Amino acid sequence: MGIRHCRSCHSSSLRVVLDLGAHPLSDALLTSEREAHEQPRYPLRLAFCEGCSLLQVTETIPPHVLFQRDYPYFSSSSPALLRHAAANVKRLILDRNLGSASFVVEVACNDGYLLRNFVESGVPCLGIDPAVGPAEQARKIGIPIINDFFSLTLAEKLAGAGKCADVMIANNVVAHVDAINDFVAGFQRLLKPDGLAVLECAYAVDMIENCEFDTIYHEHLFYHTLHGLKPLFERHGLHLNDVEHLPIHGGSLRVFASRSNRRSTRLEELMERERELGVHAVDWCTGFSARIENLRQSLVELLEREKTNGARIACYGAAAKGSTLVNYLDLKPGFFEFVADANPFKQGRFMPGQAIPIVHPDRLVEAQPDFALLLVWNFAGEVMRQQAAYRAAGGHFIVPIPEPCIIEPGEVVNETHFALTGTSSMPRRADASVHSG
Repeated sequence: MGIRHCRSCHSSSLRVVLDLGAHPLSDALLTSEREAHEQPRYPLRLAFCEGCSLLQVTETIPPHVLFQRDYPYFSSSSPALLRHAAANVKRLILDRNLGSASFVVEVACNDGYLLRNFVESGVPCLGIDPAVGPAEQARKIGIPIINDFFSLTLAEKLAGAGKCADVMIANNVVAHVDAINDFVAGFQRLLKPDGLAVLECAYAVDMIENCEFDTIYHEHLFYHTLHGLKPLFERHGLHLNDVEHLPIHGGSLRVFASRSNRRSTRLEELMERERELGVHAVDWCTGFSARIENLRQSLVELLEREKTNGARIACYGAAAKGSTLVNYLDLKPGFFEFVADANPFKQGRFMPGQAIPIVHPDRLVEAQPDFALLLVWNFAGEVMRQQAAYRAAGGHFIVPIPEPCIIEPGEVVNETHFALTGTSSMPRRADASVHSG
């Protein structure tokens, strides 16, 4: 249902700044094409809270519908994400001097892609995740799991059993929780007095500056800035101490919080940049909707032009962001031949709404479509390396964000090309047909 008050500060001063129309749930994969006609759709609107500067979607889907069903996201399917997690853990172990007497808790641990590094290093840990499939995978690699949603009630239970944490980790989940005050209060309760909370989330500044509208979907209730996070944490006795601005997922924040009120220089500097941008006021979002519509028009024109010229077009990456993108494009059924994805759980199913069949990545080389629309543009470098054979045979990738760009078969791409500054040094070819007949 649509909210009337901010989920964080409860202010009624919500201003809708973007309306993407009605969308299906982004991870509700279909088992047949006909299900697309029966699939429920929900309004996908973004609102700015003038009380606490927090961006949030207006519709709340019950969490048991989103996460406890046949949840298809397995973090370990991404080598880049595995490397990112391993580097994070290595640093935490060194910086916090973690060992066999320490205790680490990860909220939304998924399939254990991160906690496996603590297990291998001999650091006791616990994973909490409501999704049955990913949690079972984590158990199989030796990670203790609580298959449930994290909450203050669960934190009280664990703390009462002497399970307080030296470090609590929550990656890409602080954007997902409707009861956000209960969630943060749970962190404060479960941390040891000198414990540290480490949270990663997509950065709303990057989303708006780089027109990353496809990261908006019903699972992502919040789109965070430091100005939005600061009052939320302080409300529950925690303070932001430090921050890292990361390129992953198109631009993310790694925030460090504790009961201490100390602040690093880089936290102060990023807070100051946000003040200069005006993220505390709704005017900051002005023009976002118009830029998204311009991007959509440019991309549709490119795709339809190549299709008219006889090109065959597929997609790569059946990600949640891809669902937002293809449903917003609203091209006719069958426009895309298929979407290739490395996650075996998704293969044989269909994307929500548009019902594009999901296949093994080998299909790209077997079918050799002229173009593949890269729905997981945030992992562009990784995909380009994995699909070297497709590219060597003449396949072109189309990167949609921050503006449509065609990647030639011989061009070199790395993970950071599209992460924070768009296409970097790569030439844009969206204004001319490259179809060779």
